[in-house]
Amino acid sequence: MEILRSDADCVESEIAKFYANKTILITGATGFMGKVLVEKLLRSCGDLNAIYLLIRTKKGVDPSVRREQYFKCVIFNKLLEKNPDVVDKVRVVKGDLLEPDLGLSHNDINTLASNVEVVFHCAANVRFDQPLRPMVMMNVVGTLKVLRLAEKMSNLQALVHVSTSYCQCNESVLEERAYPAPQNPFSIIEMVETMDDAALAEITPKLLNGLPNTYAYSKALSEDLICRYNNKLPIIVTRPSIVTAAIQEPLPGWIEGVNGPTGLMIGAARGVIRSMHCNPDYASTVIPVDKAINGMIVCGYHRGKATMESKGQNQVDFCNLCISSKALMSWGESIETGRRFFYKTPLSFALWYPGGSIKKNYFHHMFCVIFFHYLPAYFIDFWLFIFGQKPFLVNVQRKVSVGLKLLQYYTTKDWDFRNERFQEMSSKLNATDQDLFDTSVGQVNWETYISNYIVGMRTYILGESDDTLPHARKVLRRLYILDCVSKILLIALTFWFLWTHLDGFLERSDAFIRSSLYNIYNEQNTTTLHA
Repeated sequence: MEILRSDADCVESEIAKFYANKTILITGATGFMGKVLVEKLLRSCGDLNAIYLLIRTKKGVDPSVRREQYFKCVIFNKLLEKNPDVVDKVRVVKGDLLEPDLGLSHNDINTLASNVEVVFHCAANVRFDQPLRPMVMMNVVGTLKVLRLAEKMSNLQALVHVSTSYCQCNESVLEERAYPAPQNPFSIIEMVETMDDAALAEITPKLLNGLPNTYAYSKALSEDLICRYNNKLPIIVTRPSIVTAAIQEPLPGWIEGVNGPTGLMIGAARGVIRSMHCNPDYASTVIPVDKAINGMIVCGYHRGKATMESKGQNQVDFCNLCISSKALMSWGESIETGRRFFYKTPLSFALWYPGGSIKKNYFHHMFCVIFFHYLPAYFIDFWLFIFGQKPFLVNVQRKVSVGLKLLQYYTTKDWDFRNERFQEMSSKLNATDQDLFDTSVGQVNWETYISNYIVGMRTYILGESDDTLPHARKVLRRLYILDCVSKILLIALTFWFLWTHLDGFLERSDAFIRSSLYNIYNEQNTTTLHA
């Protein structure tokens, strides 16, 4: 009897075939996206020759030791169980984007120059609250150093540079093309290398030219620098939107770090964040990390094919790794869905019952911040001080306010990120590659995704297993009762205050009215006598 097989089972993966026997260099491999990229390449392109990871010494830990720690991450468990020898394909080179020549030794430079065929440049400073100098040195000068290294690679077929969809926040529509930066990137590099901190801080707002932070600005400079630097390198610039937890691979809901929506979710679940300035009708502009990584691998494949076919006639390509607005949930829907699932899978520790809501009006939001963020924080810190404990909640709320201020820029504006090239690249893949390197998002069940996201946040960031759920639900019930009792007491105290002071208020009001009427009567009589 013949066994029926799907098209995906019968067709060879063209992408895996392209990466077979390739040597790859990855910067930023220890970051959130970098880890998913390495795992995906090892699992789905197992015939590749080698992956070089540019890793720096961190907190005194040597890169070789960091490599051992690297593969202890949970996302590599299944891969290593199936093929433990696959780690032999991963090689570490000691380097740092902030050092001259990337901190590489002469031998390492020669090795990379002679062997590397594909580069994924993922390393970046992604914080929104940094001054100009560290952002430019890491994101712009670091990119320049990678380009100089890439120039020495005699067999280079593709350089995938990871940017962001928000590199041109002043544009309501972001197309898949080059945009000039507000200033010449080489002039900014020279300025950063020569000016002192005070002068840079003074001039930064003018340089940003309306961009919300130095991160977006540095990414705009990096893209412009790439276009100005050398049109002979086979470069494709990828622009992911807000990258969030995995939808399927390597593990549903896997997330690392507390940037962006993840930090907001944790703060809301702990009862610390009670209000957020946000337009609930705007699309949430997120993309699951596995969709973004698959898109990057597909971009490298297409750029490499184009390089081989064009025989050296190269230009910089752009691809927006974004989901169409019609396929996304709005911010309001996402937050309300998250709230529902947090009540089902609460955290074991929270300062207050998770509540609050998003506010479309900024002044309404600020009113709630004062009364539901800061006043309770000062009240609790006061009692902590009275009982000899260290106050901490006011400082927490200050950090929350800074984070909300940075995030609200993105939740109160609407963008149209064009993704025609992204869709076209995916549509040209054969059935096997469309399944293996899936970038489709039209059929995403966002409720299931958010539910897995929350479970992943509990598990992978906060270290709370399913065994903690019974205790967490008890904590939630207690906080709910405390929240209800507090509201009842507040209403009762308000009513009591008004009731006890009502007689005096009425007497003063009656006296005021009588006095006013008397004055009016006297004025009228005086006017009559004069007449």
